[in-house]
Amino acid sequence: MPRGPLPLTVSLDPAAPLPLHVQLREGLRTAILNRRLPRGARLPASRVLAADLGCARGTVVLALEQLTAEGYLTARPGSATRVAAILPDDAVPHSGPVTRMATGPAPTLSRRGAERVRSPPQRYMAGPGVPDAFALGRPAVDAFPYEVWARLLQAEWRHGPAERIDPRGSPALRSAIAAFLAQARGVVCEADDVIVTAGIRQSLRLLAELLLDPGGTAWVEEPGFPGIARALAGAGLRVAPIPIGPGGLSASRGAAAAPAARLAVVTPAQHYPLGYAMSLENRLDLLAWADAVSGWIVEDDYDGAYRYAGRPLAPLRALDRGGRVIYVGSFSKLLLPALGLSYLVLPRGLVAPVNQALAETGPAPPGIGQWALARFIEDGHLAGHLRRTRRLYALRQEALVQAAGRHAADVIAVAPMEGGMHLIARPGPAWTPSLADSAAAAALGRAGISAVALSAYHAGTPEPGLLLGYAAVPERAIEPAVRRMAETLRLAT
Repeated sequence: MPRGPLPLTVSLDPAAPLPLHVQLREGLRTAILNRRLPRGARLPASRVLAADLGCARGTVVLALEQLTAEGYLTARPGSATRVAAILPDDAVPHSGPVTRMATGPAPTLSRRGAERVRSPPQRYMAGPGVPDAFALGRPAVDAFPYEVWARLLQAEWRHGPAERIDPRGSPALRSAIAAFLAQARGVVCEADDVIVTAGIRQSLRLLAELLLDPGGTAWVEEPGFPGIARALAGAGLRVAPIPIGPGGLSASRGAAAAPAARLAVVTPAQHYPLGYAMSLENRLDLLAWADAVSGWIVEDDYDGAYRYAGRPLAPLRALDRGGRVIYVGSFSKLLLPALGLSYLVLPRGLVAPVNQALAETGPAPPGIGQWALARFIEDGHLAGHLRRTRRLYALRQEALVQAAGRHAADVIAVAPMEGGMHLIARPGPAWTPSLADSAAAAALGRAGISAVALSAYHAGTPEPGLLLGYAAVPERAIEPAVRRMAETLRLAT
């Protein structure tokens, strides 16, 4: 009988004519060529492989050494064995059996699906493979306490989940979020009011389907994050972009443009992308509008904790007396993008219907990591991290403003903001009107600068400019990146 089949379907048969190390070598080679073991993949330690296969460790070592000598694997002292980035078979066509998925006939898409794929979306956030310099939506991963986080994750794996998976999220994490928000943001809530989600777009679709009928209208900020409008439209709503001013979104302006609206999605603490803080007058007017029309407000407080002039502004939720504000936050922007965890704080009246809807759809966010994050918050590591990064981001913003003034004042004008994690570079005197900001962003991308065109955030008449994220850029790297940006823009004008 074959011994110990691996997840990779590699197996060893002691009754076969081939020696065990040859069987293992050929099984791993086939897995590599069939892409079941992708390039760069880390292999288990030889002792682990031997235990899984039920063979001697020497058998595994011999097979791995042969594959390393042939160029299929790479091994360095003190490091794990990995699949080579460039395989020896890349130089010549491989004649062996390589399993490929059949493509099948072209799918028949719905009208909505066909419309989505006809027009490729504009890039408005950094993604995999995008250069790191000034990438949006990335926190300072160089300042993250990895040792603490690794210790908490190890404890979670070691002891296993202490509770059943809850579609609302881990009870421990929801309790930790409620306690943290009360202390740090003035949002008074209970654990039952908190829902852990995989992101604001998933949350918006759920809320839109629960709160409005198909064809209902929602206000969004103009300019604003395009993913919000797409999520609402995907849920069947009509999106009404409301132009904002320095005081944020005005309810009277929204009512004049789209009087039938019953939902508003806003960023009161730090408008994205222009950086305005919503005035107290507009906050109170918006709350009064929601009460009057029995409407709802989604408050996206994505980086409201980062305020460099005075204390962070109190959320709109802290002023809500009618139970009309749904508060949204994200750990991906505060800690690590890989976490993929956000949360909702619901008004008490929405708790029961949202829970019932989640019971039907099941949990969306990953379960592993929620216990570790709860401990991270409870032990004070999140509060400490926010204090450190608040100081760090203020220094990095100042470094970007000063470097732009010294090296790029002819092509861009960069003014400081009172909060957030990005700045806007507006066209300078040497920036020719014929140069579209999207073309400028594309040229900068080829030069290793991850700028995003401000026009990508406008549903109507675009305003030219470039969004530059500075949170993830070390101070020493800011000045050379600005010089490279200036040189690239001068050549493009």
